[in-house]
Amino acid sequence: MGKVTVVAKVTVKAEGLERVREELVKMLAPTRAEKGCIEYRLHQDNDNPRVFMFYESWENMGCLESHMNSPHFKNYVAAVADLLEDKVVHKLTEV
Repeated sequence: MGKVTVVAKVTVKAEGLERVREELVKMLAPTRAEKGCIEYRLHQDNDNPRVFMFYESWENMGCLESHMNSPHFKNYVAAVADLLEDKVVHKLTEV
């Protein structure tokens, strides 16, 4: 299996907006430095600032799985667990 694209949407509870934003931003640099990371972009919705979208490209599923097992990703998950309203992750293969 080749390149994997991830599109993820995170909706934050109102009281968690600043904390979650800080945690998301902290993940950018270490993730971009990971083996197999081609692109890792974070966006915040202009109409609803509680919505964040990730667009990610990885060389393969193994690289993505390594990312999800990395210390910085696990720290993020633990830090925001009670502050998220919703999370949807799509793992895609280009056709």
